[in-house]
Amino acid sequence: MRHVTRRRLLAYGILALWAGVVAVHIRREYFKPLAARLELGAQSLAPGSEFYQVRMGGQAIGMATSRLDTVPEGFVFDDLLILDVPAMDTLHRAVVHTRVDLSRSLGLRRFAFDLASEVGRFEVRGEAVGDTLLELEVGAGGERQRSAVRLEEGTLLATALPLRLAAGGELEVGRTHRFRIFDPSTLSGREVEVRIAGHDTLIVPDTAAFDSIRGEWVVAKYDTLPAWKVEEIFGGVRVSSWVDDDGRLIRAESPLGLTLERTPYEIARVEWDRSRGDLRLASGYGAVIESTAIAADAALDGLDAVDSVAVRLAGVELEGFDLEGGRQTLRGDTLVVVREAPARLAAGYRLPYAGGGEAARELGSTPLVQAEDPEIVRVAREIAGAETDPAVVARRLNEWVYRALRKEITLSIPSARQVLDARAGDCNEHTVLYLALARALGLPARTAVGLVRVNDRFYYHAWPEVWLDGWVAVDPTLGQYPADASHLRFLVGGLARQVELIRLIGRLRLERV
Repeated sequence: MRHVTRRRLLAYGILALWAGVVAVHIRREYFKPLAARLELGAQSLAPGSEFYQVRMGGQAIGMATSRLDTVPEGFVFDDLLILDVPAMDTLHRAVVHTRVDLSRSLGLRRFAFDLASEVGRFEVRGEAVGDTLLELEVGAGGERQRSAVRLEEGTLLATALPLRLAAGGELEVGRTHRFRIFDPSTLSGREVEVRIAGHDTLIVPDTAAFDSIRGEWVVAKYDTLPAWKVEEIFGGVRVSSWVDDDGRLIRAESPLGLTLERTPYEIARVEWDRSRGDLRLASGYGAVIESTAIAADAALDGLDAVDSVAVRLAGVELEGFDLEGGRQTLRGDTLVVVREAPARLAAGYRLPYAGGGEAARELGSTPLVQAEDPEIVRVAREIAGAETDPAVVARRLNEWVYRALRKEITLSIPSARQVLDARAGDCNEHTVLYLALARALGLPARTAVGLVRVNDRFYYHAWPEVWLDGWVAVDPTLGQYPADASHLRFLVGGLARQVELIRLIGRLRLERV
């Protein structure tokens, strides 16, 4: 029973996909200011919609639309992505809606981002104030939170990137560009390197007709489109897409095996409806989760039952990962993990933590870790009671979160308050709720992300680390205090950093030393 439960508790956080938006490719004289060139190029944009099929392993799991409207102030892009992600023998629905308002020269004016899932709705509204500030309003359970981030010149949302390339005359094979992208799902910006890697001709479905004999919609006509291959590189991750001369997305590929392909609406709908009854991709952990799994040699059997282990990490560049520190030591390409001994589960301070250093930086409330939310504070104090010993409180929180949450995969951007209300989730939800409860009591806590061993494979996993005069790994998803030695930490931080784990997929080899 323990073995079955352990398998059920592991889960995978879905990485967001994006749908491309439109532009016109007009070559410009390079002595003209960029804003003027972009505004001139954007004058030729025509309103319209495109539809896309989302597939995994050749099977349709959703569809997307991308619409461009012209308005007196510039342009509006409206993208909608609907996914039925197969995992754990069922389908999990997620709906992502993005609206971006741009100026005549394609500058970011405002945006609205919404992700709806079983747990609830995550909403972000952003508005540019002048050229240097982006004001944000976040709704993720509890009271809506407001903040502001620096808006660097030329900052885009990912949906507007193909437009920017085409209208700026930058679709030329061999050219490399750098852009600053703001990601509403992580509430953070990132630098993206964009390479125009090739030019080809793609054949795509163009129109659909109803076949009365078959009783369904079929492709009536195909079209050939000149296409530019665009590669986006960030955090060691490479995402490829094909766009036409107007910047309209034709095809996108994800390292997780997801594809987005342009097609008539009727065809996308028919294929998606037909595939909903086929749950083969959802068998076991499901195709999405299994696509991230990393095989391990037989020598790693029983790793979760020992207090220390040495594992050779082969096949990937280790620079940039948080492999060193706390229970982990990196010796060349060998990672040594030592589970904390009972004597380490103690601290020389009382709650709330009043010291400085790195621990103090892991005490604050954020839009997703709402440590100051009244309900979070109330529940945290109820769990801790009058106890002020950090080690005792850390254990109580671990046990409470483990018992309180149903173990379910959720396609959400985890918010502590929403998780507290829903009382369900995977490792991401367990971790974010633990962090909020701990910080509400003045116990420094942070997110660790990496791999954990199950049977003969390692799977993506997230867990908290708490400050007990040093970082100690705990796991409220699996009910472990401290976490066992099969937890291999690669990163420390929230969603903005977790995408970097993609570069392990299909490359990392683990060998026991």
